[in-house]
Amino acid sequence: MKSNNNNNNGNGNTKLILLHPYIQKQGTSNRVWLLAVLTFFTVAFLLTLIYTRDALAGAAVPPPLPTSVISTLVHYASRSNESFHMTHPELKSISDVLRKCSHPCNFLVFGLTHETLLWKALNYHGRTVVVEENRYYAAYFEELHPDIDVFDVQYTTRAGEMDELLASARELARQECRPVQNLLFSECRLAINDLPNHMYDVDWDVILVDGPRGEGTEAPGRMMSIFTAGVLARSKKVGGKTHVFVHDYYRDVEQICGDEFLCGENLVEAINGMLAHFVVERMEKDSFQFCREQNGTAAAAAAAARSGL
Repeated sequence: MKSNNNNNNGNGNTKLILLHPYIQKQGTSNRVWLLAVLTFFTVAFLLTLIYTRDALAGAAVPPPLPTSVISTLVHYASRSNESFHMTHPELKSISDVLRKCSHPCNFLVFGLTHETLLWKALNYHGRTVVVEENRYYAAYFEELHPDIDVFDVQYTTRAGEMDELLASARELARQECRPVQNLLFSECRLAINDLPNHMYDVDWDVILVDGPRGEGTEAPGRMMSIFTAGVLARSKKVGGKTHVFVHDYYRDVEQICGDEFLCGENLVEAINGMLAHFVVERMEKDSFQFCREQNGTAAAAAAAARSGL
């Protein structure tokens, strides 16, 4: 007992703190609730993310335009009272390619024409861009139809200069006028390099050359648009083939430049001597020849294809 008394006296200042079991239970309960709330919001966030991703993925592939609608549009466009318009076979050839094009389809058109609204409608949910030589007409048309992208470009050539321009392009085929390049920085006289920068980053699936004006030696001619179409097709970053159509193919500039830069070996169809359909494959960066065959052989092949179609 004495010994116990001494211990008690020696620890007289000791304080004893007792924790009630209720306090411990309350702390544990709070942590459980916090964990439950965090888990709920995490699951909700993941479900929302997955749903949104699936919804966006589904919206990325819109349904194609029904074939019956395409046929109707082509039918009425070909029966227009306009003096200058494409015939039904010509329109159908282009519409068939657009219909089979991967979605969204990138469609580049040189020239504002009677068919411009039709191209926009046929390329349903795709990207349709028109390049026009007349800046005032381009601005007027875009004001009337703001859903169509129209860009004006300044052509610096004349149809009468074709022979000189072709000779220069052949001489510079390994330099400024090579078939694979970024046209934005090109110094080739046949290159169109004053379009908006983003235009040169697009992998075009279909290109139609129906401009600029080509009647007479003083008209701009379509040397630049055909050359540019050939380079854009061969310089694609992804994808393989590009369908290139050249309208008014009965004229010398369209035929000669088409054979030179789109190549007779790529000509798959020539409709009534009016519309030429080329299928051009992309090339590697170190390519310096537009056609696999020599120019003379390619021209002969193109002439044979035109006579046989």
